[in-house]
Amino acid sequence: MYNEIITHYWKNPSNKKKVKNADIRYWEDNGLCWDSLEVFIKLDWEKIIEWWFEWNTSIITTACASIFWEDVIWKTIPEVMTLWYKHIISLIKEEVSPRRKQASVLWILATRNALHEHLLDGKVDTFEDLLNI
Repeated sequence: MYNEIITHYWKNPSNKKKVKNADIRYWEDNGLCWDSLEVFIKLDWEKIIEWWFEWNTSIITTACASIFWEDVIWKTIPEVMTLWYKHIISLIKEEVSPRRKQASVLWILATRNALHEHLLDGKVDTFEDLLNI
């Protein structure tokens, strides 16, 4: 059903852990499929130096979040704020079914909203923001 990349990261999510000393902690859910996850972010100035997640998620959300971990380290906050659905497609090398698109970007949504909260900019991104750019 899923390609080798998704299957590998779903079965081996190396960044799944709850972290007590994170600079930022943020919870997000996907009411469409009942996935939820919490992200934990450690910053060095405006760069992400650590990113973890704890979840109750589907295969696609787990795999995409685990793949994102390898990609997001050392990205700046402005770089992360430009990520959207097409970014995950570039990482997993295949389109996601329309029904699973929200699940594939839940981790981006949680991370961007965590950063909005950290920056106190008053913004809140939605799934539409990440899927319709």
